[in-house]
Amino acid sequence: MTYPKRLSLMVLLDSAIVLFSIYISYYILHPTSNFYTSKLLLMSSLIILVSHHIFALLYRLYNKVWEYASVGELMSIAKAVTFSILTAALAQFVAVGHIYTRVLFITWMLHILLIGGSRFSWRLYRDRFIKAKNELRKTLIVGAGSAGTTVARQLLHHENGDQMPIAFVDDDVKKYKLEIFGLPVAGTIDQIPDVVAKRDISDIIIAIPSLPKIETRRIYEICSKTGAKVKIMPIIEDVMTGKVSVNAIRNVEVEDLLGREPVELDISSISESVTGSTVLVTGAGGSIGSEICRQICTFSPKKLLLLGHGEFSIYSIDMELKKAYGDTIEIIPIIADVQDRTRIFDVIEEYKPKVVYHAAAHKHVPLMEYNPKEAVKNNIFGTKNVAEACDTFGIHTFVLVSTDKAVNPPNVMGATKRFAEMIIQNLAKESNTKFVAVRFGNVLGSRGSVIPLFKKQIEAGGPVTVTHPDMTRYFMTIPEASRLVIQAGALARGGEVFVLDMGEPVKISELAKNLITLSGYTLDEIEIKYSGIRPGEKMYEELLNENEVQKEQVFPKIHIGKAEPLEKAELYVIIERLNELGLKETKELLIATANRKVDKQLAVGVS
Repeated sequence: MTYPKRLSLMVLLDSAIVLFSIYISYYILHPTSNFYTSKLLLMSSLIILVSHHIFALLYRLYNKVWEYASVGELMSIAKAVTFSILTAALAQFVAVGHIYTRVLFITWMLHILLIGGSRFSWRLYRDRFIKAKNELRKTLIVGAGSAGTTVARQLLHHENGDQMPIAFVDDDVKKYKLEIFGLPVAGTIDQIPDVVAKRDISDIIIAIPSLPKIETRRIYEICSKTGAKVKIMPIIEDVMTGKVSVNAIRNVEVEDLLGREPVELDISSISESVTGSTVLVTGAGGSIGSEICRQICTFSPKKLLLLGHGEFSIYSIDMELKKAYGDTIEIIPIIADVQDRTRIFDVIEEYKPKVVYHAAAHKHVPLMEYNPKEAVKNNIFGTKNVAEACDTFGIHTFVLVSTDKAVNPPNVMGATKRFAEMIIQNLAKESNTKFVAVRFGNVLGSRGSVIPLFKKQIEAGGPVTVTHPDMTRYFMTIPEASRLVIQAGALARGGEVFVLDMGEPVKISELAKNLITLSGYTLDEIEIKYSGIRPGEKMYEELLNENEVQKEQVFPKIHIGKAEPLEKAELYVIIERLNELGLKETKELLIATANRKVDKQLAVGVS
């Protein structure tokens, strides 16, 4: 309908309502009176009619989209009606010295009721009939608390697309069979499959943002049996920090199903070591390194040095951080290779950072099996260069990003990371610099990790390749890993190997199944194939040897390991020897030494 036609229709409708309201009001109070033909009633009717249209234009009642009407529109109606009645009251007082209060009051009530009803009936018609014809997706909301009711309200306003809330489920028995916004609480969480089947539900929204991850996983497993599409509200942390609104519904991610709550930070201790200081991150363009940089920026360092070998990756994180923090933090991109000892020493001497986070490393296990010399140069000699530069120039804290693969390593990558740990442990004994290492498991979504690979395989229609049905790994998110590294720097006393309590390990096969269902497929549609264990892989990972475990936590969910290194003289002889050996011998010496089973013949060059 065009605007002129719409305006004409609404003016005619309001005129009829205004005249009807005042005449019916007087009839209610004086049913036998002949007042209907009096000049005062005609004058009052005319004044209310004219003033109503004036105030309706003033409060833009004819310009609003009434199918989305809410409290704001109702207030505009109330103001326009009230002022038109007050105008009539003033006219009556001037004309006859008396105000017909009861008549005008009933007129005001009828006016509000009929004008408001005419507007809101269109919204009701649109919600119940027009939208229904457009095949809204029937949606079940898990959680009838404040967050769930907020989601329901948003969906009823159709601000989240094509979803129509049908019912709630909640484990609070006091709410069972009650109604919220006209929607029933239809059962408990365990009854979700029955509710979905009975009410023909196509979408489920988990609307409990403070829900522990282990409970999220349980609810998702129940929901996944129904065939409905499952979404989730953001975590309460993101809601409270203002990153997202409470109604920012998203798809369930693998991170939501880890079954372990994220580690919280000791903000004051981190601020002490980072705020107002110069901080250097090596490998700043990588998955972990770039997230460390992002999290460091929230603590307002004076300078942040982004050091990396890859030009484009450093350019990307530099542009991102300068856009967000360029006005408050001096961000300096540095293209350098940790294997270049002279360059690294020059950088450390020039900027003298207070804290160095060393995230530069080769980390892909099978790839390093074919390239042990490169693993040695980057992971061992690169770490040695950066660590010794920090020692030489009196840097306050050095934090090494290590891995659970450094425990009893059967592979080159894990062995080189254990060598890196031993280098800094020895330096910690004699240096004023605080040297520490941080071990954690696999990082979800990092470059070269299993999640991006699985996603690509799913997008291609499968199969998803898993090495072995019983293979397990510890998993954490990129932000969690980065937080642990930053927290370790604040807790450092020197020589520690910090380990995150990562909960229970996850089967890779279960992870693959979850990703398939989260992507909207069934296990019949996307096949899982088992390819066999790859070179250098273990069936399961450990975070500490048995003799390294300390049960006490130095911080919630953070342990200190007692990983004893080789003596410095012996270690450095072996490191130099690695430069002289062939590929096979290099691998043998690496793995033997990392497992404290040094091959004396290889180590000293005896044939």
